[in-house]
Amino acid sequence: MTALPAPTERTLDTYRQVLAVTGPVLPVVSFLGRLPVAVIQFGSVLLVTRTSGSLATGGTVACALALGQVALGPFVGRRADRHGQRPVVLVCSLLNALAIAAYTLGALRDLPTPALVALGVLAGATVPGIGPLARARGVALVRRRGGGERVVDAVLSLESTMDELSFVLGPACIGIASVVAHPAYAFGAAALLVAVCGTGFALHPSAAAVPRAAADGGPHRPRDARPRMPRQVHLVRLGLVLLGVLLGGCGAGITALTQRLGHEDQAGLVYAAMGVMSAVVGLSMAAVPERFALPLRWRVATAGAALLSLPLIVTGSMPLLYAVVTLFGALFAPNLITGFGLTERAVPRERLAEGMTVAASAFVGGQAVTLAAAGRLAQTHGPAAAFAVGSVAAALAFLVALRVRLPHPAATPAAAAP
Repeated sequence: MTALPAPTERTLDTYRQVLAVTGPVLPVVSFLGRLPVAVIQFGSVLLVTRTSGSLATGGTVACALALGQVALGPFVGRRADRHGQRPVVLVCSLLNALAIAAYTLGALRDLPTPALVALGVLAGATVPGIGPLARARGVALVRRRGGGERVVDAVLSLESTMDELSFVLGPACIGIASVVAHPAYAFGAAALLVAVCGTGFALHPSAAAVPRAAADGGPHRPRDARPRMPRQVHLVRLGLVLLGVLLGGCGAGITALTQRLGHEDQAGLVYAAMGVMSAVVGLSMAAVPERFALPLRWRVATAGAALLSLPLIVTGSMPLLYAVVTLFGALFAPNLITGFGLTERAVPRERLAEGMTVAASAFVGGQAVTLAAAGRLAQTHGPAAAFAVGSVAAALAFLVALRVRLPHPAATPAAAAP
């Protein structure tokens, strides 16, 4: 039997260490628990457009859903830091299941647009944030066991890969449900999945691994006495907003270009090609040597994304679109993984869950707003205009990355073992 190359064997060994810390159940439950977010985000346009007959209404409601998630995501993270992940995720999972069900029924009954917007905001606001909270939980487990930076990076790589896979499978579930019957069936499955797997994630014993900020301050600790977020955290968040703008611009451009070429039914497949490549590269990030420091990784990744997004502006055929998007996808996971890695290194230990949820909200918010705005821009000026927005955002993200520095270990509570 042929032996694996040494770097591959080291990478596999690192992921074995991750699974030895988390156990096999936690990644499965957290993946299935975050899948409904991808279903409702990508499926909202299709569901509301089919029931209302208006693409504009579908886009408006989908944007409202995403903004609801962005607005309340940091609040969920702060509650998890203060009260622990278990009660917060449990309540949010059950509320989110009910909100998704109400949103689906509202769309099927063809409620007025303001009512659908309100239900969309509610469905987004109650998202339990399993993705960023799973990152915080995995990192805390590794730190508690004394794991090194390589294992922490592997946790973040695995989490980002699961995010990418969920955003490949989410549109696939919607597409299958639409072809077989109706997109509402996928929303029903999403409500059931978040109730069951969200509850499973909340009740998993690993929930106790994340330290609670309230436990450190005593009963008389002032509410505003939490450790301050370092300046570097805010720079990283700005970079993640710009990466969200990049993906939103690319998403709007892909949709517009496939429509122009008469292949609008392939837009989901183009997204999937980008997502699969991103997931594959994301898993391989565990092989990056520790001496390749996070700030340098982010500069290389943002510069690469800016350069590889430029060919999209002049792409004019489906084969070329698939090729360019697949190549571009190779740079996306490294950007997100590194952004979350810098966040984990910089935030105070007592605010780790909040830091992860705000980072995720920054990315989702940039994507949601840009997807709506760049969609209108693409309708007026063509797909190239939407792609150009993404390229400019990537260039600005590179400029932000140039200013990011890794905090001194002594001043990084998040990096210390609890």
